[in-house]
Amino acid sequence: MKSKPVIALVGNPNSGKSSLFNQLTGLRQKVGNFPGVTVDKKSGLTSLPEQAGTAGLEAVVVDLPGVYSIYPKSLDEQIVTDILANPAHSDYPDVAVVVVDASNLSRNLLLFSQIVDLGVPVVLALNMLDVARQQLQEVNAVRLSMQLGVPVVKINARMGEGLDLLKQAVRNLLETPAHAESLFFDPARELNGLITDVRNQYRLENNYVALQYLIQHDGFSFLNQQQRVGLDALIEKHRFNEQDFQARETIERYRRIGKVVKEVVTDKRPLGQSTWSQRIDRVLLHPFWGYALFATVLLLIFQAIFAWAQPFMDAIDSGVAWLNGTLQERLPEGPLTSLLTDGVLAGIGGVIVFIPQIAFLFMLVSLLEESGYMSRVMVLMDRIMRQFGLNGRSVVPLISGVACAVPAIMATRSIGSWRERLITILVTPLMSCSARLPIYTILIALVVPARTVLGVFNLQGLVMMGLYLLGLTAALVAAYVFKKIVRARERSVFVMELPTYKWPRWTNVGLTVWDSVKSFVLEAGRVILAISVILWVLASYGPGQSMEEAETRIRQSYRDLPSDQLENRVAAGRLEASYAGRFGKVIEPVIKPLGYDWKIGIALISSFAAREVFVGTMATIYSIGSADDENTNTVKEKLRNEVNPETGGPMFTPALAFSLLIFYVFAMMCMSTIAIVYRETRGWKWPAIQLAYMSVLAYVSAFLVYQLLK
Repeated sequence: MKSKPVIALVGNPNSGKSSLFNQLTGLRQKVGNFPGVTVDKKSGLTSLPEQAGTAGLEAVVVDLPGVYSIYPKSLDEQIVTDILANPAHSDYPDVAVVVVDASNLSRNLLLFSQIVDLGVPVVLALNMLDVARQQLQEVNAVRLSMQLGVPVVKINARMGEGLDLLKQAVRNLLETPAHAESLFFDPARELNGLITDVRNQYRLENNYVALQYLIQHDGFSFLNQQQRVGLDALIEKHRFNEQDFQARETIERYRRIGKVVKEVVTDKRPLGQSTWSQRIDRVLLHPFWGYALFATVLLLIFQAIFAWAQPFMDAIDSGVAWLNGTLQERLPEGPLTSLLTDGVLAGIGGVIVFIPQIAFLFMLVSLLEESGYMSRVMVLMDRIMRQFGLNGRSVVPLISGVACAVPAIMATRSIGSWRERLITILVTPLMSCSARLPIYTILIALVVPARTVLGVFNLQGLVMMGLYLLGLTAALVAAYVFKKIVRARERSVFVMELPTYKWPRWTNVGLTVWDSVKSFVLEAGRVILAISVILWVLASYGPGQSMEEAETRIRQSYRDLPSDQLENRVAAGRLEASYAGRFGKVIEPVIKPLGYDWKIGIALISSFAAREVFVGTMATIYSIGSADDENTNTVKEKLRNEVNPETGGPMFTPALAFSLLIFYVFAMMCMSTIAIVYRETRGWKWPAIQLAYMSVLAYVSAFLVYQLLK
């Protein structure tokens, strides 16, 4: 038994369903303005008003993936029918709120008619009436309710208008469940014998549910193999042609929907007149100007990341350095003080310094999603993506991969083709995620001067954009190779509805930035804190008396050096004799051709937990491996002052820095991504292939870069 009634939000992509979910539940959830953003089910609580003689009621609101029809084309769409055709499902709704776009009523009512025919109690939420009015259309909600036989409520999901009336309609329907007075389509009219057999054999009460058993039984998770075989036998017995019948059903539904729309919609648009969204699209989707503008947008994003974030980053960097120095001065010397300053604070400080850049990146990407431009990018890029074995929907995971590969790979569920989905999964980690951003930033700042090019562009920003474009190029090339290897199971079709342009809502943008930064800090922070403590232990202790013996040997050999230089040599010697140093020495021969020493090797291995750990690890290693003074408390200064013991010059030369940059552009180095690829592909075959090809690509590329530049 359910402890609370369940309200399901169902609707087409871009109908405002996720915005309504935010308004009803108050939960912080990302709201995008492009199809495919709602991949997994999301749920929250809402309060329903008092009813005569009864108190207020708390209900569970379930946000289902956006779909155009209950016949799924992708994995995320399968969730909807899997729930609505199974009353035993824990999320089966007591009431379904079908959110429709009033400016495109004909297309939206197809899904509504199917849900009504499934026997689910429905409230129709009429959204985007303002967009309809801009297009000189008026929808008579009262007449629409009479035509459909269900409650119809006018809402504005973005602004939260009409919520009280919607909640009241839901509460009324919960108290007195009702269904539409007439079915839009009854399959028993043509298939009476077959539908009767299915209903009797599977104890069903609804004709249209019985039809879904016939058409979709292979995709229903709640049916076992024996039940599927039984349905196949009935199909064979009655010689049922699924595709032909589904086509006739769709035609019949649109015929009835057309009559309803004609009765309730007043359209005053001049024949052939373009909307302002269509006029803008003539430029943004232009075969030349569309790509030029998209490239300009990307350039501006990366310029802004460096230009806007730098003052905040400098302030955080200086603040961490001041705190570290203050603690070292005021706390008594000992292991606990060293753990706090050289371990915990050095590691965490190496990550929080990049919060401004991550915040600006997510803010700018969110603005593109909110405005509706991201959907145009998908359509624009489809013609290119198809050359590489992908399609326009692959753009969403690839762009999402700039934030994090894990949710980006989950977003591939919106891709209907198995082959294109698999290829997208395999190449998405090549997109430079936010975890790489700290590495890029620190290494670029070390070797690329902060000067202006052509009087406008920041050189560091251009290099940063170049690394992101390199990742994109590598992803496309890898996709092309996999296109030749992975055989297609079905023909791919790309269909995309373009939403109208909207002014971004700063509340949604702010919530997106806050959630993204919070997730980055908390998720990365936990890993970094644990690894920083482990590294501090491994770098502060060694087997037996090895560290003390190393210190004695160095003090005797270099007794004539100035005290500060001697202390630095002692600290480096102790680190080299520690457990961490010995481990680094073991792997040093493998990474030496790339220009890396054993200290960098430690950071490379630790960053397999999460790439962003690299900077925190370097900060910890160099904190322990040098006698800090007031000028070397920041991460950047520690790396800049590191000396190559073989050459006597700076350790982080342009050759080494660019070798590391190229290595991290291509390297997998993320256990979470490997885990999610395993889950999505249901096996270790493809994660192993992915890890292997990316590791080889990273090693060979970094080797070539170092050998050419050194």
